[in-house]
Amino acid sequence: MAKIVYNYIDGEWRESESARTFETSNPANSAETVARYQQSTAKDARRAIDASASAADEWSQMPAPERGSILTEASRRLTNRKAQLTELLVREEGKTKTEASGEVQRAIDIFAYYGSKASDLGGEVRASSSHQTDLYTIREPMGVAALITPWNYPIAIPAWKLAPALATGNAVVFKPASLTPGVAAKLVETLDESGLPDGVCNFVTGPGSEVGSTFATHEDVDVVSFTGSTAVGNLVYDQATDDQKRVQLELGGKNPAVVSASADVERAADIVAAGAFGVTGQACTATSRAIVHEEVYDEFLKAIVDRTETIDVGPGLEGGEMGPQVSKGELESTLEYIDSALKEGAELVTGGNVPKSEVAEDGYFVEPTVFADVQSDMRIACEEVFGPVLAVIPVSDFDEGVEVANDTEYGLSASVITENLSEAHRFTHEVEAGVVKVNEKTTGLELHVPFGGMKGSSSETYREQGDAGLDAFSISKTVYVNY
Repeated sequence: MAKIVYNYIDGEWRESESARTFETSNPANSAETVARYQQSTAKDARRAIDASASAADEWSQMPAPERGSILTEASRRLTNRKAQLTELLVREEGKTKTEASGEVQRAIDIFAYYGSKASDLGGEVRASSSHQTDLYTIREPMGVAALITPWNYPIAIPAWKLAPALATGNAVVFKPASLTPGVAAKLVETLDESGLPDGVCNFVTGPGSEVGSTFATHEDVDVVSFTGSTAVGNLVYDQATDDQKRVQLELGGKNPAVVSASADVERAADIVAAGAFGVTGQACTATSRAIVHEEVYDEFLKAIVDRTETIDVGPGLEGGEMGPQVSKGELESTLEYIDSALKEGAELVTGGNVPKSEVAEDGYFVEPTVFADVQSDMRIACEEVFGPVLAVIPVSDFDEGVEVANDTEYGLSASVITENLSEAHRFTHEVEAGVVKVNEKTTGLELHVPFGGMKGSSSETYREQGDAGLDAFSISKTVYVNY
């Protein structure tokens, strides 16, 4: 029988009030059950919030360097169990072993980073216009932070929310996505073993309609941080802001890579393929559109097809270069987008099918897919596919390339591939995206700089990671001392 994982509330691993569970399966082998988790209720969510609210004051009063030492210890313990976490992530989410190992390392690095940053928390001193007056600011925690995380980066995204929230002195309630809760539970277990006081971090699995909604609406929650789809994010925002909670949203993307006439085409194809097909295209920053100057369009199309057809599709634990989609529903959604693109007149130049290989027959695999001659009003060019599907769009010049890049409701990540310095600088200023890259793939983030989107990709309130992550979970107080 598969292992049963419990909720973690007030320092104890507990069964849900419902006494019901749900299962996760291996997307590379759908017959394999990975684990069973608690099908929690609103009552479980409220119990978790109560525990956080009770623990918040004492945790906030702990010296910040002492809080940081717990995060640093968690980083050390995560390092010791990296191989175990990597395998669990592959089995539950479907990433390749290399991708999963890199994600676990990101979580390790994030806890080390914020463990160190905790010692630098403070405010600013300013000169007062009055005599015999000290004027300065201090930073204080918000109180209780509710964290709701997605399935596609099931340890990295929880890490980059949990670590700054805890470093700044907040107590936390945390709901991971139901498709991939395993490594999140291990992360919480590691924090417990690292000395985190009871009640400071509470972990509840279950449906968003029960657990997530309770987190977003409860009067004792002060800040909500959500990463996921735009539709669900907008619902969370509406629920949370009814009583003026602080809200941080990171949502979908339709990320362009503009290939200039001056680009090295072979290099451009490598960059675009890595961004489009890495992590099976299941990243909010994945390259979804290649917008290519007509002078190099045919050459680029051949190069991207050649590169795509070398990708080995198969289970991550068996050495596949691209793993499965996370679930049957995600696979069906991707296949529906492929069918829609064909009906709208896009040219399928490679992929588009479920692989017929023996290693792929038991999982949710799809071939990496490239469509040519895509128009910017087609669904495949407008909507987030969240699968390994690339739309190649021809443009007549650089200005049209930027215009097409911006012709979307999203604004998360964007890339330009060019040898023209003027184009590179113009792109960074003119493209509507929160992350802009020159001669790099749209995916991949540094942990010490802000991350977030524009337009429909974000609430455009607070950024994540770096110092911005600390800002999201703290509030400034200004102090006047007349002596």
